Amino acid sequence: MRIDKLLCEMNIGSRSQVKEYIRKGQIFINGVKVMRPEMQVEEDALQICCNGKEYSYRPYVYYMMNKPSGIVTATSDKKDKTVLDLLKEQLKAQYEGDLAGIPVKDIFPVGRLDKDTVGLLLLTNNGPLAHRLLSPKKHVPKRYLVKTDSPLGEEGLMRLTQGVRIGEHEITLPAEISEADEENTYFITITEGKYHQVKRMFQAAGAKVIYLKRLSMGSLSLDEELLEGQIRELTKKEVADLC
Repeated sequence: MRIDKLLCEMNIGSRSQVKEYIRKGQIFINGVKVMRPEMQVEEDALQICCNGKEYSYRPYVYYMMNKPSGIVTATSDKKDKTVLDLLKEQLKAQYEGDLAGIPVKDIFPVGRLDKDTVGLLLLTNNGPLAHRLLSPKKHVPKRYLVKTDSPLGEEGLMRLTQGVRIGEHEITLPAEISEADEENTYFITITEGKYHQVKRMFQAAGAKVIYLKRLSMGSLSLDEELLEGQIRELTKKEVADLC
């Protein structure tokens, strides 16, 4: 890859800024001064120094968010604050406003949580991984905590474990469901990702969802120490398990 393109992807600067850094001799790759913006580099194991600050190239980044209510799961929105806005806020606070080296323009949420839904959300720039996690053919399990306005009863629980009609051509795939300790509260695991699926399933079973929290997606579980609205990078083990 061209070094100017790579540095732009890493958010170190715009194409014109990067070329200016190179012209002034401010870019070093593995200790060697970069002389030309069209210089070709291998992306693996690059140590980059720009204006005296060092960066390590990472093709992919992964963040876990405990999404709060009221935040839109999108990369941009004209009216509401998005999960990407929240991510950038926290990264700026963490790195004192300097996001160089982090490919923030390429990060996106994997899947969608409704505006009033909270819990686990993965943000990454790894498109192939997102495709695998979201592909209907993969049947990746997603576990939720659900509170309803009324009890489901044995019949409602049975219907959810067998599949229900939510206005689609086919009934939903069987879900795993169990009652939590709190009244009218349940744990449910589904292997699909239809629009408002959990809410529509409970509605079909006779109860309205008043609180919904995602606890896990595939091998990734929400960090219990992560407060609503907080974000952290995934550990190497979490990434390895996902990938």
